[in-house]
Amino acid sequence: MGQWAGYLQLILDGAIVTIQLTLMGSVLALVMAFLAGLGRLSRIAPVRWLATAYIEFFRGTSIFVQLFWAYFVLPLFGFSLTPLQAGVLALGLNVGAYGAEVVRGAVKSIGKEQYEACIALNLTPWQGLRKIILPQAFVLMLPTFGNNAIELLKASAVVSLISLSDMTFQAQVVRAQTGNTLVPFLTILVLYFLIASIISLAIRGLERYLTRGLDGIRS
Repeated sequence: MGQWAGYLQLILDGAIVTIQLTLMGSVLALVMAFLAGLGRLSRIAPVRWLATAYIEFFRGTSIFVQLFWAYFVLPLFGFSLTPLQAGVLALGLNVGAYGAEVVRGAVKSIGKEQYEACIALNLTPWQGLRKIILPQAFVLMLPTFGNNAIELLKASAVVSLISLSDMTFQAQVVRAQTGNTLVPFLTILVLYFLIASIISLAIRGLERYLTRGLDGIRS
């Protein structure tokens, strides 16, 4: 029994790494989603091209290849990353590319009357975007952003391939040491589900909070 307690602690230590990876990757993904999503809407052609190239590249290539590039290839160009940094970079850039289309779609879905209101209030394009358009669009983005965060959580298992001690890696260690497959992988199955449930609850709570002050938006 004491031996299994030690193995459970090993998996819980891996869960902390998975949570760190998910949180940091989600922050990077959110930043990249807004940069690329708004870039796609820019009137400046080079900005649109750059944003489109980023989105198509990271949506069109494998997360495995992106992770290996971040960890094994970038050092050849003088950019050495720890396994955690490589995981955050690959996952954040990958999920951010999908989130960029969410940002673009949400901003474009805001009615013309809102843009006309910005002009009537004599706001600059940036002021109108920041004060009028984005607060409404962000509420529309939230459910999909929540789904993206959960997808990032599940995809984080790939970092075990570069020996980052996340939950999946630690479950493999326990399996190798005990010969038991059911217990460690059932444990991480439950932990992944619990973390995903917390993300869903947090997103729904944030959505309800933000929609309280916006007319015409329903949670």
